[in-house]
Amino acid sequence: MPYSSPQDNWYEPEPLDLAGAPVPEYGRGSLADLLPTLAAGQGVPGLEATLTELAPADRNCVFLIDGLGWQQILDHPAEAPFLTSLLGSSRGGTGRPITAGFPSTTATSLASVGTGLPPARHGLPGYAVRDPATGRLMNQLRWQPWTRPEAWQPYPTVFQLADAAGVATAQVSAPAFQTTPLTKIALSGGTFHGRMTGEERMDLAADRLAAGDRSLVYTYYSELDGAGHRNGVDSDAWRGQLMYVDRLVQRLAGQLPPRTALYVTADHGMVDIPFDEESRIDFDEDWELGAGVALLGGEGRARHVYAVPGAEADVLTVWREVLGDRFWVASREEALERGWFGTPGTCDERVLGRIGDVIAAAHADVAITASVNEPNESALTGMHGSLTPAEQLVPLLEIRSS
Repeated sequence: MPYSSPQDNWYEPEPLDLAGAPVPEYGRGSLADLLPTLAAGQGVPGLEATLTELAPADRNCVFLIDGLGWQQILDHPAEAPFLTSLLGSSRGGTGRPITAGFPSTTATSLASVGTGLPPARHGLPGYAVRDPATGRLMNQLRWQPWTRPEAWQPYPTVFQLADAAGVATAQVSAPAFQTTPLTKIALSGGTFHGRMTGEERMDLAADRLAAGDRSLVYTYYSELDGAGHRNGVDSDAWRGQLMYVDRLVQRLAGQLPPRTALYVTADHGMVDIPFDEESRIDFDEDWELGAGVALLGGEGRARHVYAVPGAEADVLTVWREVLGDRFWVASREEALERGWFGTPGTCDERVLGRIGDVIAAAHADVAITASVNEPNESALTGMHGSLTPAEQLVPLLEIRSS
């Protein structure tokens, strides 16, 4: 029998086809479509009701639960009996999933919710992105380094448009969020009411809904996301938070004033990433991935890669060769053409330089960490950001009062 060397059996993994990457349903079924649809039904001018299955209501409330993906509700019916009762027709409810948008991360999603625009327009296309004016990374969740909010995101929010049209508009959230730049550029308009506990927020949201003949109220809960990041979505701590969230939704639903529609949604789902070298690829220790890279942005499952000028093509080639069987790896142009950040051809000029020269979106249960430059983020158990259904699909659950 002829000798067979190990090289005879070596093969290069087949890279993932970009055509197989799920694309957010901008304009017909994404987070960016929710508030414009509700406000248009209340007579706010200049907005379009693209979620045509949502009947208009005089009073609308959006309860956004940070980190509550559609798949996580399906997987935990015992912990979330009330939410489960609101799922699609197979479960006897009217709820369905919509897409968060890309990346499926809090800053991007909240900007999409509040402005009614996709990331290619509002300009928050990730957790940390390059500021073309400085050449430095800008963390859009923590707003570091500080950047003038109105210049970074110049469009009015749906809340501002509704308030100007005479709709009683309010946000009910934790007091710490009142003065943040992200709140200013994404969620401001009308009045902000800070309350510490979830129960207080539910009670006040119901009160604000009743304050006008036409009202638009937003309320928010973040602790479920924190439990998932720290402990994972397969942990007792996360399940306990889900049980609490389920009771909060039921509490608010029981207080809705007449002619109200309540919509429960989220900014992203989450997946748990194993703590091993194959699942957590450390960029700070990988010379091959680092070659030609000037800045690494985004987050573990949705990376913006900014190349040294002239090295863009080489970086794209290397990242595809090294990661292409586990990540969808696209150039900026390919990601825009395929509609990852918004409808093709609609990207604002000011946003282009914020998007990486190369985009890497995780397909497998894997993340690109950075142990030196991102020690806290690299230590998280639960992560999100990519295009997979577990991260991308979020609930749109409807409850109506008479």
